[in-house]
Amino acid sequence: MPADLAVIGLGHHGLPLAQAAIAVGIDTVGYDTDPRPVAELAAGRPPVDGSLTASEIRRMLSGGFRPATNPAELGRVRTAVICAPTPPGPDRALDLTGVADAARALAARLRPHTTVLLESPVPPGTTEGVLRDLLEEGSGLRAGRDFHLAYSPGRLDPGRRTHGFAGTPKVIGGLTPACTESAAAFYGRLTDKVVRARGPREAETVKLLETNFRHVNIALVNEMAVLCHELGVDLWDVIRCAETKPFGFQAFRPGPGVGGHGVPVDVVGTNRPLRMVELASQVNERMPQYVVQRCATLLNEHGKSARGARVLLLGITYKPDLADRESSPADEIARRLMDLGAVVSYHDPYVPDWRVRDLPVPRADSLYEAAAHADLTVLLQHHRTYDLQGLAVKAQLLLDTRGATPAGAAHRL
Repeated sequence: MPADLAVIGLGHHGLPLAQAAIAVGIDTVGYDTDPRPVAELAAGRPPVDGSLTASEIRRMLSGGFRPATNPAELGRVRTAVICAPTPPGPDRALDLTGVADAARALAARLRPHTTVLLESPVPPGTTEGVLRDLLEEGSGLRAGRDFHLAYSPGRLDPGRRTHGFAGTPKVIGGLTPACTESAAAFYGRLTDKVVRARGPREAETVKLLETNFRHVNIALVNEMAVLCHELGVDLWDVIRCAETKPFGFQAFRPGPGVGGHGVPVDVVGTNRPLRMVELASQVNERMPQYVVQRCATLLNEHGKSARGARVLLLGITYKPDLADRESSPADEIARRLMDLGAVVSYHDPYVPDWRVRDLPVPRADSLYEAAAHADLTVLLQHHRTYDLQGLAVKAQLLLDTRGATPAGAAHRL
């Protein structure tokens, strides 16, 4: 059965887009080459990253959403949006394999007058370069003449309910003015505001700037955390006061490392690296090591060695109240603690099983009992289910890497 929209890639970008489209009555098919998430979604089960609930998936299905692995579905749509993952490769450059595979599958079935949109994070130049070439070669059609082609950066924050799809402006850059307007007509049905960029490269660079802005500012506040600890200054009180300034300041808060799908990009297809981003990456990548250093120091100050110490890690996901562990610093922190000889266990209401170095990490069933038994409890992620006041009372020694505990109740990062 024909659909108005095909969302290619049913991950943290694609599913919210499909949800928004179904909500406004756009008949949508979701295509993914991996049969596992497709089968789970078709059965009404939520994605493992927790970005959508089971009830939300059921509403999508009842609204006409069709998860599919058959690429023939792609030849029956008016609009196709590529939301394939682009993880960093060994050289830290974004891996465009998923985008290329999606483009080939779509190109073989591309019909004239279709609007093709790319939302995956990509280096500037990808839409009018790699993507355009693959679509034209596989279809025999010309972008800008026979079909519309545009880029729109994904901007949603997984798990954040305050800024949904409709309330988040959509940036669009088309290959031609007509491509931009076709994309604007589609996104105008989903969001309250459409922002037109000059072209695809500008729209792609918006994503680059937004991602790197986050990482650079997190690096700054992470460095401030190390400095303030050495000076005996309460950084969280500093941030509380600083964010009262009505201009020129945006509050970021330190943590044990930077996780998530939005990786910093320091090389953008040229020989000119972004030195500020390189430095920020180095700072953020050192934070797990710094956390372990603080753990060892705290244990030593209380007459205990890291070797043989029982260390309980709380919250191992990259964001609060989500099950997604993408690039979570918890893995490296656990490995480094194990290297010191610590006996590591964990508690996370969203993660029933966790393996480090292919070995299962014991999961605490009773949080308070585990904290009372552990020599050191480390809060890595502040899930709302955690009663930090009660935890501070029960734990023998508590290191709070998120500044979430009441002042004086724990050692802060």
